[in-house]
Amino acid sequence: MTAQGATVGTDQVGAPDTPAVEARDVWKIFGPHPERLRRSEDLDLPRAELFAKTGCTIASRDITFDVARGEVFVIMGLSGSGKSTLVRCLTRLIEPTSGSVKICGQDVLGADGRTLRQLRRTKVAMVFQHFGLFPHRTVIDNVAYGLEVQRVPKQARHERAREILEIVGLAGVEASYPDQLSGGMQQRVGLARALAVDPEVLIFDEAFSALDPLIRRDMQDEVVRLQARLQKTVIFVTHDLDEALKIGDRIAIMKDGRFVQVGPPAEIVGAPADDYVAEFVRDVPRGEVLTASFALQPHNGETPETVVGHDVRLGELLPVIFGAGGPIGVVGSDGELVGILDHRMVIHILAGREGPTAPEEPALELSSPDAR
Repeated sequence: MTAQGATVGTDQVGAPDTPAVEARDVWKIFGPHPERLRRSEDLDLPRAELFAKTGCTIASRDITFDVARGEVFVIMGLSGSGKSTLVRCLTRLIEPTSGSVKICGQDVLGADGRTLRQLRRTKVAMVFQHFGLFPHRTVIDNVAYGLEVQRVPKQARHERAREILEIVGLAGVEASYPDQLSGGMQQRVGLARALAVDPEVLIFDEAFSALDPLIRRDMQDEVVRLQARLQKTVIFVTHDLDEALKIGDRIAIMKDGRFVQVGPPAEIVGAPADDYVAEFVRDVPRGEVLTASFALQPHNGETPETVVGHDVRLGELLPVIFGAGGPIGVVGSDGELVGILDHRMVIHILAGREGPTAPEEPALELSSPDAR
């Protein structure tokens, strides 16, 4: 997908099975003498007390995570949780206080200015809440801007820009200016500009927060559609749980600079790590998020008459469950039997309980294949 003359995305560092993004022990402390605070007993004071005593605020607190190649990793939290600061630390738009970050195997925190600029131009692209389009440039020149910075010839970069505009559904508006477009169309231009350089990692920093609800849903659908086609590595920052559940392969719930829980949507909704996460997901329709994988139990060699896919949502299975005469088999992507569903267990899960409660029915441990 790279235009002729561009060299982006061709010099991968690290083996293909290594994570696209590796963050280790990342701290970001705003305020005087952050290095002293790291060694201080004040470190665990509540935020307001810490600021009153030291003048410091901890935005990222000892955060470690990996993002696999082709994964959509969502960082979700309320305003002030530190999520935007964290993703900006990954490319040193904000300098971390300490820790280590690698993108496609490259050491980001140890990179000199030239290496860092090259990484930002070729490996990573960001889409922001405020579109950041150049008002004096046409759509095609906005989309082609990153390639222009890379000194790609005009004809080649315009060909690439037209290709991407068609992919994001904006063919035919190349000669328009940003103020002639709707908010949703402007955000698509911003997305197209990020995709034009064929980055290995896409970072969305609350990119859809300023859009109207209907346009926002359209953009979420667009990201899902593009990801199915392009298989980019995506880090997506949001404060919207529905958005996180719709887009993410894994979700990190962030509070006060920490990751409270990290896991796939089914695990976040079905097995919240604490009361904070439980409150977040309280109103989520469990049947629309939890799948057969979450509720499956071991099989003992039986051959169920009815089988369903491991990724079928539990809400869709209710007619099957009530119509089945016995346990329902669950098959994996390869068609092999991986477990069974018991209708009582499914009902209890959908009701938000941990397991059957009748005295004659022993409680069963719930598990997610991602947690095993």
